[in-house]
Amino acid sequence: MKISVFGCGSWGTALAHHMARHGHEVLAWAREPEVVEGINTRNRNPLFLSDLALHESLRASTGLDAVAAHSEVWIWVVPVQFSRKVMEQLRSALREEVVMVSASKGIETHTLRRMDEVAREILDLPEERFCALSGPTFAREVVLGHPSAAVLACPELATAVRLQREFSDLHVRCYAGKDLIGVELAGALKNVIAIAAGIVDGLGFGSNTQAALMTRGLHEITRLGVALGAQVDTFRGLAGMGDLVLTCTGTLSRNRQVGHRLGSGESLQEILGSMREVAEGVRTAPAAARLASGLGVELPISDTVARILSGRIEPREALEALMRRDLKEESEL
Repeated sequence: MKISVFGCGSWGTALAHHMARHGHEVLAWAREPEVVEGINTRNRNPLFLSDLALHESLRASTGLDAVAAHSEVWIWVVPVQFSRKVMEQLRSALREEVVMVSASKGIETHTLRRMDEVAREILDLPEERFCALSGPTFAREVVLGHPSAAVLACPELATAVRLQREFSDLHVRCYAGKDLIGVELAGALKNVIAIAAGIVDGLGFGSNTQAALMTRGLHEITRLGVALGAQVDTFRGLAGMGDLVLTCTGTLSRNRQVGHRLGSGESLQEILGSMREVAEGVRTAPAAARLASGLGVELPISDTVARILSGRIEPREALEALMRRDLKEESEL
């Protein structure tokens, strides 16, 4: 199968490598000429995961139209906040047979739209030709071939099942599902909770605090998801609990790193200025807070993260405020 990958950050590079290793003919799009040159001549991405060798058959291009024309399966790994502009350039390149698989995790800040909604607006792409790919998958470990699992969700289950076979091998196992909304929201919102987990670690608190944070974080992610039409079970699976645990505890998590540095006393400006890659949770937190507010849904942890990121409250004060909230029954959504 021919496959096009849009975006060559760490995750895009890992997915392109995985698909090439699996025997597919992969052409990846990168906006940086040095990334294209490195992949094509040295089988390395000089900016992301630069110490890891990539599959020798993988090829890259800076030409959007060339990558679009290469295949009928587009794997989308452009950061959410930059996706609209790139999609606008691809309007005329979209063909009726193309299926988009989004591995970008987040909510568009100014519109509060998910990636499937952005694709429908810009490309007029219907739900049955849009899949979301998400799960506990650090890019580095996927390139190294560590056994990993993820979920492919599409309202047209047959589409997810067909792609599931093409995406799965001994290194990555994909499960198929229909809950597109749930998988997208779980992938976006867990990054916000991961920032909170990093803050807790930076403040010097231990396992009790982390366990409570992740459990209640999953609860509020589920609450918002259900309000938007997602299925409860999705948040207990790979895209929900699985990805949340990984992102909150793994040292490779960019969002957790941001939180740790905030909890240790660094400013957000200093942190973001030192990072090459995007920590999607920074932009997702205020978007999630606005989205939940419009629905009358309480997200105490996510709201608190948004306040910390905007400088309205200090991390230690924020944690104390969470602990002083009115007591309630645990099962209450």
